[in-house]
Amino acid sequence: MKTNIKATNTELTSAISEYVGKKLSHIEKKFIDTAPENVSCDVEVGKETTHHQSGDVYFAEFNLHVGGKFYRARSTQSNLYAAIDNAKTDLESEVRSSKTKRETMVRKGGRKIKSMLKRLSF
Repeated sequence: MKTNIKATNTELTSAISEYVGKKLSHIEKKFIDTAPENVSCDVEVGKETTHHQSGDVYFAEFNLHVGGKFYRARSTQSNLYAAIDNAKTDLESEVRSSKTKRETMVRKGGRKIKSMLKRLSF
């Protein structure tokens, strides 16, 4: 999987890069079954703005391209790592839903073919 990580209004440290990589590898292992060269993910992390009076507000945004499909998740939290975790959970849910829907449609098509074949045989 090709991963591009961008930091906005903050510094991109190696710890943040490793943390994001670890979260994305979990999604890749569990849900993505296409060739790795067909998968790319653009990640943007950072501070929302610098004008907040009650503290910093961090965000994490994942844009995942798998084959011809596009998945997006964005989260804002008071902690950068919490924002990454929350966005990863949302992205995982979106990918899982799509994969489950695709598998259900395949099974439904198989049942339909099987019922047609039963009607044809005597």
